[in-house]
Amino acid sequence: VKLAESGGGSVQAGGSLRLSCLASDDQYSNRCVGWFRQTPGMEREGVASLNTDGSTLYEDSVRGRFTISKDNEKNIVFLQMDSLKPEDSAMYYCAVRSWWEGETSLDRFQYDIWGQGTQVTVSS
Repeated sequence: VKLAESGGGSVQAGGSLRLSCLASDDQYSNRCVGWFRQTPGMEREGVASLNTDGSTLYEDSVRGRFTISKDNEKNIVFLQMDSLKPEDSAMYYCAVRSWWEGETSLDRFQYDIWGQGTQVTVSS
């Protein structure tokens, strides 16, 4: 399976972006999916995850501003990002945990299939 992110770009603080991640097959339908972000010199961190039972997890700094969702019919996972802040600037990656149908997680080491990323830049 391949994952392809899109929707990144430049936006002013307070603005919104919606990221999309298209899977080449129906990996999303029965697997935990997540969005992660990384800035140069920093570790990749989990932002949001969505499991097959509908449970979600959000990193503390984005809770209430970001929303993860998916369209199983179209094999797309979305990350709606509102009230963006300069500290949200990063490369954003989507990922699938294909090997385990366990609890929802933001632990990047649990995810084994990754996209190439899409850049988000928020200016003040």
